[in-house]
Amino acid sequence: MKETTGARESFGSKFGVIAATAGSAIGLGNIWRFPYVAGENGGGAFLLIYLGFILLIGIPVMLSEFVIGRAGQQNAFGSFRKLAPGKPWYLIGLMGVAAAFMILAFYTAVAGWTLEYIYQSLVNGFRGKSPAELELMFSDFQSGSFRPVLWFFVFMGLTAFIIMSGVKKGIEKSTKILMPLLLILLLIMAIRSVTLPGALEGIKFLFKPDFTKITTKSVLEALGQSFFSLSIGMGTLITYASYVPKDNNLGGTALSVATADTLIAILAGVAIFPAVFAFGIAPGSGAGLVYITLPNIFQQMAGGYFFSLLFFVLLGVAALTSTISVLEVIVAFFTEELGMKRKAATWTATALVSILGVMSALSWGALSGVQVFGQTIFGILDYASANILLPLGGFFIVLFVAWFFGRDNARAELGNNGSVRTGYLPFYIFIIRFIAPLCIAFIFLQGLGLIKV
Repeated sequence: MKETTGARESFGSKFGVIAATAGSAIGLGNIWRFPYVAGENGGGAFLLIYLGFILLIGIPVMLSEFVIGRAGQQNAFGSFRKLAPGKPWYLIGLMGVAAAFMILAFYTAVAGWTLEYIYQSLVNGFRGKSPAELELMFSDFQSGSFRPVLWFFVFMGLTAFIIMSGVKKGIEKSTKILMPLLLILLLIMAIRSVTLPGALEGIKFLFKPDFTKITTKSVLEALGQSFFSLSIGMGTLITYASYVPKDNNLGGTALSVATADTLIAILAGVAIFPAVFAFGIAPGSGAGLVYITLPNIFQQMAGGYFFSLLFFVLLGVAALTSTISVLEVIVAFFTEELGMKRKAATWTATALVSILGVMSALSWGALSGVQVFGQTIFGILDYASANILLPLGGFFIVLFVAWFFGRDNARAELGNNGSVRTGYLPFYIFIIRFIAPLCIAFIFLQGLGLIKV
């Protein structure tokens, strides 16, 4: 028998809502990808374009997920089925659950790397190593068969433990601690970074507007980053919104989450790039920046042992706030659609995700020769979710609210049945009817390689 709506938990405070939802949006990409992409694409000029897209596209799509989740008061699949009975819109919810499986598998594998580097920081494993040795250290770890899998299970277990504790005692309680901790750690790192000699070049790299670097590709990078940065299209925001009390101002919450997400990304840039430039090291992107360049800097820096440990703990916290939100999508589906108890649902979801997750973790090692459409298991999960399921999910979510759920229902949900002003509603409806679908379709076609810039 399915759980009734009345048995559902909800978030207990406004701060809990913002902490949990912002935690779902803020992840590893905010810490290493966003600052580098901004610096390479015109610094301050890119930031302005990105902020424009956050306001124009990101927040309206996020609001659409909020509307569906709180109006439906169920998991991503159940909310669509409740709001559109007898119609195939529930397939969007199923797509979100499928995306959650894929994303959690490969993302937790990467999150496990942060635990390895917390351990290496603790034992001073970077000491005396050259950049080439640090690169070899990372590739040896990545291509191993034991430690990547071990750390995957540790991280997956930690995620499952939080989810098993429930919405209030698990998700809300943990994110109320983890999100302020994330901010404090970033602020300490940023203050240390900007006080290094020669740090000004890093600040210029990140913030100085260089409109000569703005190309069509830069604009698309900003559009894609604004979309993916907020965790749109995978069902996490719908699921979390279903736990949001009816007196919460959804418009204000969306603005707060988008602000927190952007602030963390910018602060990460301030924490990383002044240090990179202070030591005269070329800024690399992605895994190279985090696992090779930064350990090289930490061992040259006064207090480097402390700041190395601090940074990788910070990365782990950012990853954890995201993994718990993605696992909750699957667990909410299992409890409400399959009638499972939360504990059983969590263990089942964890076990199923772990099958894919172990395969992802071994994509550079024992399973590196296993290819799907020319990509490793990790690569195909990343590609299918980021380039197909998330854009399609976001596309149909805005179409659902704009053309099926409708303006009046959206007004009632966003305005808490008349108790909250919604002066932005005409702009919001126009965006989700016309602008957002076009932009998301563009991201989708570009991701498939059908549009080249």
